[in-house]
Amino acid sequence: MSKRDPYEVLGVGRNASADEIKKAYRKLAIKHHPDKNPGDHTAEDRFKEAASAYEILSDPEKKARFDRFGHAGAGMGGGGFQGGGMNMEDIFSQFGDIFGGGFAGGGFGGFGGGQQRRTVKGSNLRVRMKLTLAEIANGVEKQLKLQKLVRAKGTEYATCQTCKGQGQVHRVQNTFLGQMQTVTACPSCGGMGQTMSKRAAGSDANGLVREESVVSVKIPAGVEEGMQLNLSGMGNEAPAGGVPGDLLVVVEEEDHPELKRDGNNLHYEAFITMIDAALGTSIEVPLVSGKAKMKIEPGTQCNHILRLKNKGLPSINRHGHGDLFVHVMVWTPTELNKDEKKALEKLRDSPGMQPHPTNKDKGFFERVREMFAT
Repeated sequence: MSKRDPYEVLGVGRNASADEIKKAYRKLAIKHHPDKNPGDHTAEDRFKEAASAYEILSDPEKKARFDRFGHAGAGMGGGGFQGGGMNMEDIFSQFGDIFGGGFAGGGFGGFGGGQQRRTVKGSNLRVRMKLTLAEIANGVEKQLKLQKLVRAKGTEYATCQTCKGQGQVHRVQNTFLGQMQTVTACPSCGGMGQTMSKRAAGSDANGLVREESVVSVKIPAGVEEGMQLNLSGMGNEAPAGGVPGDLLVVVEEEDHPELKRDGNNLHYEAFITMIDAALGTSIEVPLVSGKAKMKIEPGTQCNHILRLKNKGLPSINRHGHGDLFVHVMVWTPTELNKDEKKALEKLRDSPGMQPHPTNKDKGFFERVREMFAT
């Protein structure tokens, strides 16, 4: 199922408040709940889609990333169901509080015949990955060595005797309104339905041990410093009956020796002599990959800006490339020998050496603003 705009899915505007988003999601979740639509796969897909949309819009950080980058940015925000691959139990456990105490006992039986066994999720792993400008420009696949928790060989689990594997316990209380039944997670197994019957040597209290693992990570082109890529199920494992956590890869940019990044645009300072500025010349400009030749016209002033279109970085949403801006810097010599000083002294009062700025010789910031406006 293709991803739709979460605002469109929930039927709210981009300026909707948190309460409006919550109410819209609750309405859709009740309408498409599996218990109200048994055997209806379309309703189940809508139920998942609404949960995925709410997961993005209810998180201020993910919402901001979506508003800026679309689904690609929201998916990097850490967590997320990633479209149609979500687990129904995850939805119930993560969003059940919206319905005033969860689906079980709150008007619906829950997905899967009313048995609300808790799915325990392993802890997330967070790592930082340094990328060069070339890797950011082209995208890259890297191998990561991780130390993560896995289930130890020899650890055994058995059905919880308190809840008989249901993950829930039912209690009946007498109130002034009569008897009321409550359903809570089993205190013995924490809602998992299983307990550890045999613990392997060297494992922790959950029967887990730390082992080295190699993970392949694909980084899309155009990522930025601080972006976070979520690899679902690649984190630490959980005890039997649980699901692994996620691997969160945080992007760090390595400084380029010559190019500076500004969003999708790149900047380069090209230093030339006064003579080259006056007479004109050609220079080589470094690109992310390779070099380009540029012509410097006679009479070029310091801080003149040249632009190479589409020689910047790609948009993470694949909406074109940025540009490369070349800032021409005229170098004024500071160490002259006697003959060089004498030659310049002869030219000091020459009419051609005198400054005569025109309206075309605009200030630096005005020229930069015009460059970005075009």
